[in-house]
Amino acid sequence: MSSIRARITLGASLIVAVVLVIGAALFLWTLDRTLTSSLADTAERSAEALASGLDEDDGRIAEADDDDLVQLLDEDGTVLAANDEAAGLPAITDPDRDERTIEVDDDRYVVVTASAEDGVLALGVPLDEVEDSVAATRGLLFVAVPLLVLVVAGVTWTTVGRSLRPVETMRSDVSGIGASDLARRVEVPPGRDEIPRLARTMNAMLERLEASARQQRQFVSDASHELRSPIASMRQSAEVLQRHPSADLDLPATVLAETDRLDGLVSAMLVLARSDEHGLALRRQPVDVDDLVLAETTRLRAAGLEVDGSAIAPARIDADRRLLGQVVRNLADNAARHARTAVAFSVSEGDGRATITVDDDGDGIAAADRERVFGRFVRLDEGRARDAGGSGLGLAIVAEVVRAHGGRVGIDDSPLGGARFTVQLPVHPPETPAP
Repeated sequence: MSSIRARITLGASLIVAVVLVIGAALFLWTLDRTLTSSLADTAERSAEALASGLDEDDGRIAEADDDDLVQLLDEDGTVLAANDEAAGLPAITDPDRDERTIEVDDDRYVVVTASAEDGVLALGVPLDEVEDSVAATRGLLFVAVPLLVLVVAGVTWTTVGRSLRPVETMRSDVSGIGASDLARRVEVPPGRDEIPRLARTMNAMLERLEASARQQRQFVSDASHELRSPIASMRQSAEVLQRHPSADLDLPATVLAETDRLDGLVSAMLVLARSDEHGLALRRQPVDVDDLVLAETTRLRAAGLEVDGSAIAPARIDADRRLLGQVVRNLADNAARHARTAVAFSVSEGDGRATITVDDDGDGIAAADRERVFGRFVRLDEGRARDAGGSGLGLAIVAEVVRAHGGRVGIDDSPLGGARFTVQLPVHPPETPAP
């Protein structure tokens, strides 16, 4: 009984069988009591008629049915007279008792009493007809109950089978979907019950799997291209130097620069891979956000940029210092690559949140691309994306780290003329990061 269809059918049949058996037993008991009570009422009237005849006949018992038991009892229960059926029997009831059931020679009788002039007349009427009726009904129920159980089992088996047929169809369809044909979808059956909702849920899951697979293939392709570039640069320099030993090439410097680039790419991809696998593991501690931003302003000034840090105010939050520092570093590098001459930072705290803004005076980002730039290896067609040294992963890491901290990041137009990146982080984030 491994299938749901069989288990449901068996369970429904057992429940119906138990209910029918209990109901049949109660029905037979009620039928016996009802028929016995009805027979007792008829016997009481017959007993009263016999008692009246007894009075008129000066103590002699009038004629009764051949199968009835008739006795005349005194106040102590002594048998004063009896008909032929009751001759030799002890008192069949007590004089003070209205009704009882007795058994004589394997025959059951219902006994009633009626007052007579010389005592109490006791009349016992056989219950043969009652027992025959109950036995006939029992025989019918013995056949009807199993038939009803079989009917219920058949109806349940058929109904459940029809209900689960779309599920089996979906299972068969899904079992044939592989990594190469994730674009296939299961057919949604008509209706508004759980089955169509299950089909729509499975199609939504397939859509997510398809998007994830497509993103993974794109990620592998882009990563391969990005990793191949520094390797090709080092190989090219080595080959030139090998063929022309006197060439003026600084191979160690080239190797170190490209190695740093590779290290940055690998580190960025590891961060994103951990985020995709099970989320970023945050080591929260009190972090002074203003200190992280001030450190970046100092670094960019040393690179020759005009940096405005006058709007940096103290702000402290519970965060992962290393990852938050990477967010600030990536935003600073992004602004420095695209700025013409100036970059501005600001930090503020209020309403339970710390806000970081980074402005530049570059070309800005079109509104249609402000969500897309947080994708992995995304490079816009505009001049802003044609930078040197950018891997296309910096802003993706910013989005993942901010989301893991329960915050949000957005892009607007900057007062300097370029783009403004705004990061809002909760001072005391909840236990579970916001989705």
